Amino acid sequence: MDKVSHEGHRQRLKNRFLTEGLDSFETHNILELLLFYSIPQRDTNGIAHKLLEPFGSLKGVFEADFEELIKIDGIKENTATLLKLIPEVARAYFHEEMDEQKIFDTAEKIGKYFITKYIGETNEVVYAMLLNNSYGLLDVIRIHEGSVSSAKVSPRKIVDEVVKHNAAMVVIAHNHPNGLAVPSMEDIDTTSSLFGSLSNLDITLIEHFLIAGREY
Repeated sequence: MDKVSHEGHRQRLKNRFLTEGLDSFETHNILELLLFYSIPQRDTNGIAHKLLEPFGSLKGVFEADFEELIKIDGIKENTATLLKLIPEVARAYFHEEMDEQKIFDTAEKIGKYFITKYIGETNEVVYAMLLNNSYGLLDVIRIHEGSVSSAKVSPRKIVDEVVKHNAAMVVIAHNHPNGLAVPSMEDIDTTSSLFGSLSNLDITLIEHFLIAGREY
């Protein structure tokens, strides 16, 4: 493809996005468009296909390790950084949108909040949502990050945050990055132990949410 037709193709794809959005785009076209902004002088269609071969999907590309991304022909550090940035930006966007709600008085509101909180997370992460007596959001604290399949809940750290924020109620959440939204016996035992620790301080543990993809 010569320079003129290449630039024309890029502009047509940009215009298509601006008029139609991404709904009509195939996966490789979405990646191709995104790559325009870090690879200015090359045909990014082929590079998009090379990304999809090992990683299989947009989700697979965005969640791939940085070191694995830069092994792909045509992918340098700037492009790999851009690809890793996308899920982080998405999480920040949805998190900000949900934070505007401020009142979390139903399981549905809390569940939807944490689904957005875990976008792009590839390891198990534990969060504590701290609420006042009116279910108003005080803060959401990242308690611990574990491996792909495990994360520890520290009652002491949660209690310290509860006291610091003068919270009346707590919601705990953790994710199963590659599993189902089904609690293990360890999850159940942890919940029971934490409930007891907080009850001794007259703090209510409302629930322990388990997130797997779009399910809770």
